[in-house]
Amino acid sequence: QVQLVESGGGLVQAGGSLRLSCAASGRTFSSYVMAWFRQAPGKEREFVAGIARSGAVAYDQDSVKGRFTISRDNAKNTVYLQMNNLRPEDTAVYYCAARTAQFLTRRPNDYDYWGQGTQVTVSS
Repeated sequence: QVQLVESGGGLVQAGGSLRLSCAASGRTFSSYVMAWFRQAPGKEREFVAGIARSGAVAYDQDSVKGRFTISRDNAKNTVYLQMNNLRPEDTAVYYCAARTAQFLTRRPNDYDYWGQGTQVTVSS
């Protein structure tokens, strides 16, 4: 069983930055594919960014490419999401997820473990 705990959300003005962190329990963090998803009110949960075991990354191209950066520190069992130049449309609950299978995917149903979420609110 893996427990994921997100932190770092909050209220920020448009153009500002936040860094989300997700701390994972367990001794096999480096073997997980990690990802960030977000869900706005009335919308489906959507893929934001992911990082494979190898460190290869993927982003939702249309919405966050060039503004968000995902990274991982296997020594600290933590994955990060650096969010710059935030926009009101980035407002959502952000979730950290872990996948035990090998490949990075964008589908929420492919992920085995989820955090409780952290609220990000961007004011205009």
